[in-house]
Amino acid sequence: MNKSNLLLNRKATLNSPLILDGAFGSVLQQRGFSADKDLWYSHLNIANPQAVLSLHKEYIDAGADIITTNTFRTNPVAKKKSNLEITNSEFIKRSVELAIQAKGESNVIIAGSNAPSEDCYHTERTISLFDLEYNHKKHIELLFESGCDIIWNETHSHWDEIEIICKFCSENSIPYSMNIYFDESLKILSGEPIEEIISFVESFSPQTIGFNCIKSNDFEELLAKTQLPENFGFYLNCGGGTVTDQNISCNVSPQKYLDYIKESKKFNPTFVGSCCGSNPAHTKAIKEYFDETH
Repeated sequence: MNKSNLLLNRKATLNSPLILDGAFGSVLQQRGFSADKDLWYSHLNIANPQAVLSLHKEYIDAGADIITTNTFRTNPVAKKKSNLEITNSEFIKRSVELAIQAKGESNVIIAGSNAPSEDCYHTERTISLFDLEYNHKKHIELLFESGCDIIWNETHSHWDEIEIICKFCSENSIPYSMNIYFDESLKILSGEPIEEIISFVESFSPQTIGFNCIKSNDFEELLAKTQLPENFGFYLNCGGGTVTDQNISCNVSPQKYLDYIKESKKFNPTFVGSCCGSNPAHTKAIKEYFDETH
């Protein structure tokens, strides 16, 4: 791992795992906002920036050490499909500025969310390799230039995208985390075993390797059967139903979620957080637990 690791340095200062914020789109959904069919809830960065700013601040107030930008669908592929009349660079700049504004004078780390180019849970991609490469390279470049401290690659489950991202970030000295989605067979959606992916990603010196939007049972399988990365983290799915559901409700209470946090302590994670279906109450519960135990 990179010797100038922002996350490890901050973890050492705190003497505990860093707390990542929780879900964003599903919280906005539960508050009555509608998703854009192409942009998910990133369209609110332009249409209702106050709602986005307020949620960022709620997570910071709840105790998050890392907040993710609401850019899960500001990438070029999604933006090109949409009717949003704004340039890619301006869209991302204004999105990141909301997180920067929420941070204020605090030491919160701003993580630029970079999602899969298309739907997270599809086994097949429909765009060309050229478009795939452009999508990630341009999105990462704009996120970093707009002021993100680290690129937070989320819910990735295809070898080609993981390879493009790792090589680009490594070659350009861009700090990044690779957060991986896998199924109950402990394989990513393109078919490779999670252990093979971990080994591959580690060779490109990420700041950390995470696992996100997976169900608790699959996470328990990972802990039991897999050699974890040296620096790892997780944020589990807290929603009911399947990961492909459009309407996401909270199915794992903050107190129940703490069971997974407590179980993970012996593995010494670099960061912990919560994913779809969670809200600032989950972040607050994690913060209170760490305050009590450190």
